[in-house]
Amino acid sequence: MMIDRIRNILATPSSAEPTSFLELVDSTLTEGYAHALQLEAERWRIERRIGELIAALPSETSELEASELAELSERLASANESIAALRALLDSLRERRSELRNAA
Repeated sequence: MMIDRIRNILATPSSAEPTSFLELVDSTLTEGYAHALQLEAERWRIERRIGELIAALPSETSELEASELAELSERLASANESIAALRALLDSLRERRSELRNAA
């Protein structure tokens, strides 16, 4: 998982081979930001579906629609947590990259 990968890199002491470590950090940042964009797209799709369900609700909601809304709500909360955690780790990794570049 991307979050675990970033945590492992952040926990790794600077390598004797700074160029290869910096390349690993750079590629992980690129992949991490791409993953964050995928999560944000998923969040957008969930929010859109919630809006569609709410807009189409009659005065009474069927059990199936209520169940889907509950599931979507849970998925949205999970997506928001994942995005926040990933963005925070990416910020830390970006800072680590800056430190590595300054030390080189």
